[in-house]
Amino acid sequence: MSVTISVPPQLLLERILTLEIVRVTERAAVSAARLRGHGNEKAADQAAVDAMRRELNKIPIQGTVVIGEGERDEAPMLFIGEKVGSDAGPEVDIAVDPLEGTTLCAKNMPGAIATMAMAEGGTLLNAPDVYMQKIAVGPGYPKHVVDLDAPPAENIRRLARAKDVHPSAITALVLDRPRHADIINAIRSTGAAVRLITDGDVAGVIHTADPENTGVDIYIGTGGAPEGVLAAAALRCIGGQMQCRLILDTDEKRERAMKMGIKDLNMVYGIEDMARGDCLFAATGVTDGSLLSGVKFRKNVIETETVVMRSVTGTVRIIKGEHRQFEKFHLD
Repeated sequence: MSVTISVPPQLLLERILTLEIVRVTERAAVSAARLRGHGNEKAADQAAVDAMRRELNKIPIQGTVVIGEGERDEAPMLFIGEKVGSDAGPEVDIAVDPLEGTTLCAKNMPGAIATMAMAEGGTLLNAPDVYMQKIAVGPGYPKHVVDLDAPPAENIRRLARAKDVHPSAITALVLDRPRHADIINAIRSTGAAVRLITDGDVAGVIHTADPENTGVDIYIGTGGAPEGVLAAAALRCIGGQMQCRLILDTDEKRERAMKMGIKDLNMVYGIEDMARGDCLFAATGVTDGSLLSGVKFRKNVIETETVVMRSVTGTVRIIKGEHRQFEKFHLD
């Protein structure tokens, strides 16, 4: 007796794309992982970019890169406006960070990942590669429980009230940068704890969605705008709140933003302003971290760990891959 399972064509395509973007981040992660600890950030980034581009161009999509990487530090780029895919299938927006945590990879430190998001055409924020103010919390809180324009200490107290705990039970994740000294002092003034990270604020924002396991309740600080859009796509899939504002503090940055269609230069963006509609998000570990395990090179197997999420269903999958065909990674 045979059983036929009928899946509407549009859903079948979307499910295929869910697995396809896993392949994209796996390829990028493995290529970057070969250069872990070699001290060459640009070489690791270049390897991840090249692998990600090769794999993206195999997917049956008409893709446009709306969030690229590397503009600020002149690294190799999947540039904004670049067309990717096989030029067949749906029109989609692509956001990429082929190697988030280039320094982490170069120093073989925890937390480097390869990541990307894919969404319906015209639904991802087309943001310039500038800095962005960010605040994020996980799901389950009243709307506007935190406010980007409120003082950090006030946001900690608001969150503590919403959780029905003392502020000392709250942990905030902050990038370890001199510019964040006042934020760190303000958070600690409430009795809350601060966890500092050297890089990797996409993973940092995602950590807020599962405080019971990550120990992170809130993310506060300034980081890259591309990472902000990627993090928003992830939070769209798993729930949570996020507010951001582009830092356009020079004429050149303001002009660049306006050319990209941004009319309100002081706008506070919520999650759905940055990632609307149905979107997919994937990240593969490059080095071991609290979010994902890094790539493992065994004698006959390459092991990867990837998280892939979809906003329309809220599904989160952790995929542990064992790869026996090394040729697909273009390994020497």
